[in-house]
Amino acid sequence: MKPVDIVKKAKEDGIKIIDFKFVDLIGAWQHFSIPTSDFSESVFEDGLGIDGSSMRGWKTIHESDMIVIPDPLTVKRDPFCEAPTLSVTCNVADPITQLPYDRDPRGVAKKAEEYLKSTGLADIAYIGAEAEFFIFDDVRYEQNEFSSFYQVDSNEAQWNTGREEGYKNLGYKIRHKAGYFPVAPSDQGQDLRTEMVLELEKLGIPVECHHHEVGTAGQAEIDLRYDSLVNMADKIMWYKYVIKNVARRHGKTVTFMPKPIYGDNGSGMHTHLSLWKGDKALFAGDQYAGLSQMGLYFIGGILKHAPALVALTNPTTNSFKRLVPGYEAPIKLAYSSRNRSAAVRIPMYSSSPKAKRVEFRTPDPSCNPYLAFPAMMLAGLDGIQNKIDPGQPLDKNIYGLSPQELANIPSIPTSLEESLEALKKDREFLLVGDVFTEDLLKTWIDYKMECEIAETRLRPTATEFSLYYDV
Repeated sequence: MKPVDIVKKAKEDGIKIIDFKFVDLIGAWQHFSIPTSDFSESVFEDGLGIDGSSMRGWKTIHESDMIVIPDPLTVKRDPFCEAPTLSVTCNVADPITQLPYDRDPRGVAKKAEEYLKSTGLADIAYIGAEAEFFIFDDVRYEQNEFSSFYQVDSNEAQWNTGREEGYKNLGYKIRHKAGYFPVAPSDQGQDLRTEMVLELEKLGIPVECHHHEVGTAGQAEIDLRYDSLVNMADKIMWYKYVIKNVARRHGKTVTFMPKPIYGDNGSGMHTHLSLWKGDKALFAGDQYAGLSQMGLYFIGGILKHAPALVALTNPTTNSFKRLVPGYEAPIKLAYSSRNRSAAVRIPMYSSSPKAKRVEFRTPDPSCNPYLAFPAMMLAGLDGIQNKIDPGQPLDKNIYGLSPQELANIPSIPTSLEESLEALKKDREFLLVGDVFTEDLLKTWIDYKMECEIAETRLRPTATEFSLYYDV
């Protein structure tokens, strides 16, 4: 719809509020609202002012004025506001130059799509992301200078088999690593996940399936149908928003934190990627697992740049508590068909060339999709452009290999700090086409080092008290 039609329809439909959403550098949705009486088509051209200095990783106080420019293709009815509300996703621009702001993550994703077309290699990158999450019934945490704690709880958690639950405990708690795919009454989240799916579909976001995930305590997954890079990143933002708010509607809480529970699987975001030119699927061919040579080179780029990639696809200190042996986390830089223990998998569900894709299994849902998806695509493109050989596939169970065999397979970094160091050394592939800028990457690295790594490095933990109090 054109802006003039959007404004007209909003007033005809009795919309009372227009809500403008944009994403900060770290990946959180921000928003502000205006009454429909102040809504006109000029907003889509002139934008609306915001204070950029209040956004994480953006402007300083002396250059804080920024504008958000609504994208008319993103208009949706917000399902959670009491007053009829129309939501619009925005891009961010400099009010003086009117140019896109180079630290606006959505702007990065748009530039990535433009760069792909400019290479002549492909017209479109399709992304399918499987973001996992936990549904909890209670969460508490606090920290100060003399104490800290966290506590999560779920009615279906294994640790509640002996809990007094009102009149009686009905059992059917899910054991650690046994949540894939028990039926009710063990799976207590069927109706809640269904409601999440239906809300997503009302918003025009197609869903392929939903299910309980491997972990105890309400781990879940809802799979969205693939889409182009920017559209998929937009949908991931709506996905998180819908899932969190449906849970809250029922007195529950959702987290996309990668590893909230010790001793069980964490939450990943397995990401499927494919390149197309016109109606041709470019990754389909006659090489290993039905891939084309281009598809193999794409894998070569992912594997080569993975140590730097994870600084953007697994961008929290908590991410690396998921990326450890023994919890189905793909930490070894290998590729394989069907094998879920490799960092890169070639799904074999279908023999159709249109279904041929590459799955990077390392990312997690704490990432900013507007940065993570372009980074993955650019790594793969670098592999194609420089004909990077991914080596031989690994069709063995990586978790069953001997220490000697494992030593010959490279691994991803073991910490956020290590991944940021890798990004410092290997970032040229992200700078092509001005998709990422040196300024953005430096800001990202500095923010993560100063605001997250330094914070966790300074604080004692309960585990350290357990280990060292009696030294």
